[in-house]
Amino acid sequence: SVDEVKRILTSAASLPSPRGLRGPTCSTLFGLLAVTGMRVGEVSSLDRDDVDLEGRVIAIRHGKFGKSRFVPFHRTTRDILESYARKRDGVFPRPRTPAFFISEHGRRVSPWCAQDNFAEVSRQIGLRQETGGPFGRGPRLHDLRHRFAVTTLIHWYRSGEDVDREMPKLATYLGHTRVVDVYWYLQAVPELLELATKRSERAAKDGAR
Repeated sequence: SVDEVKRILTSAASLPSPRGLRGPTCSTLFGLLAVTGMRVGEVSSLDRDDVDLEGRVIAIRHGKFGKSRFVPFHRTTRDILESYARKRDGVFPRPRTPAFFISEHGRRVSPWCAQDNFAEVSRQIGLRQETGGPFGRGPRLHDLRHRFAVTTLIHWYRSGEDVDREMPKLATYLGHTRVVDVYWYLQAVPELLELATKRSERAAKDGAR
């Protein structure tokens, strides 16, 4: 939910570290995943030159299956990214890596590091059970991508958009190789399946008139 995402970002921002960079890095990285639906590997692979803050677009040069694409983002996201970049550059004015997201030790943040921190934060705020590994069992970092796709589709259905026409846009934005891959979300989420079914029933009734 929106509230749970806010709690995750707030808790992540407070993660302790000697240089004070761990919290801002994790909170900003998690937030970017939530508002763009990017894969964690794509975000961790970003270099500074890939993030155009002025133009508000991210260049993903080597995504899954070797696909490249551009991901535009909102001005509010730009403000958060700019704030993080200032904090990052203040801690590491001469970094040894071109990475956009830098760890407390001055290295590129790995997907595994991001996943571990997400699990830790989720446990701290009660979203993960205490059993099942060091951080419990519960939401995964990849679920932010899933949430982005689902909320986009739900918004389209509720606002009366032609979802079949819009679907290729979402597939391209997410970096799917096939549009049909996006339809999986309809089957995976009961609310989406219900909305899609109702839309189909209305279309069938209109066609029978």
